[in-house]
Amino acid sequence: MEARASEFRDAYARVKAEISKVIVGNDEIIHGILTCLFVGGHALLEGVPGLGKTLLIRTLADTLSLDFNRIQFTPDLMPADIIGTNIVMETPDGKRSFQFQRGPIFSQIVLADEINRATPKTQSAMLEAMQEHSVTVGGTIHTLKEPFFVMATQNPIEQEGTYPLPEAQLDRFLFKLVVGYVSREELAIVLDRTTRNEKPKANQVITGEQLIVMQKLVREVIVAPHVQDYAIRLALATHPEGPFAVPITNQYVRWGSSPRGAQTLVLAAKVRALLDGRFNVSFEDLRRVYLPALRHRTLLNFEAQAEGISTDTVLLKILDAVPEKAEERTPAKAG
Repeated sequence: MEARASEFRDAYARVKAEISKVIVGNDEIIHGILTCLFVGGHALLEGVPGLGKTLLIRTLADTLSLDFNRIQFTPDLMPADIIGTNIVMETPDGKRSFQFQRGPIFSQIVLADEINRATPKTQSAMLEAMQEHSVTVGGTIHTLKEPFFVMATQNPIEQEGTYPLPEAQLDRFLFKLVVGYVSREELAIVLDRTTRNEKPKANQVITGEQLIVMQKLVREVIVAPHVQDYAIRLALATHPEGPFAVPITNQYVRWGSSPRGAQTLVLAAKVRALLDGRFNVSFEDLRRVYLPALRHRTLLNFEAQAEGISTDTVLLKILDAVPEKAEERTPAKAG
């Protein structure tokens, strides 16, 4: 186990080092993307234009010997443009038959660029692929090649001509990562790299087969019952009027996390544990992945929106209010 864990940390470090050749700063975002990669989940990156979201995903693809496709989401994009369609083909003997023409979703890393610019009908075409790793066309199921990842980007400020992602689709993303501005020092490095003749490029350092082995290793990391219970209570604390809800939940939250939120907390925390050289998840591991795991699974009510309260603000207060150790509940006395 120790040798396998060492291989995991080495592979993770090599991929991160190659990405850092091209991407400046954003360490937590890179960690988030790599966590999704090594868990086997999808990632949603949100940020204003020009922050390198698309470049980050392209660079990630360069470090892996996996098939890569980019889909530019636009209002006129149709589901068939993503998953493919049956077309009539003429055979050498003059007969005609239907043949399935695969769409760009048939790749291993799919960049869904500006995913919120497509209509809900087109967005829904991604649901089966993201959950089942397959697509159904004309009653026939077509399986996607493993490993399979969707890395999506969206712009939070240009809302004209956009369609908010439905909760069902948001829930299929392992993490939602908010990409912020770079610092003064990091911007200087960006300018050095982009306004001169330097063109750094990431090299392939890991194969799909190696990645699948790493993903299986992550699931072997142990979670003690009391630590797992903490993850469960963190997820349940987002449910308004639920048994574990805290006051701010009841005040500002309309809908809380699905069971996928708790699954994400545990799986992502296992990656953090391996990176720290441990084979068991700690409370701190859960706290470190808490925001990206739950921010897109917690829907605020009108009162929060009216007061300008952000989802992250509410979640951090929930995190502070949920104790590591479950409180003992004394049964009510009869009579």
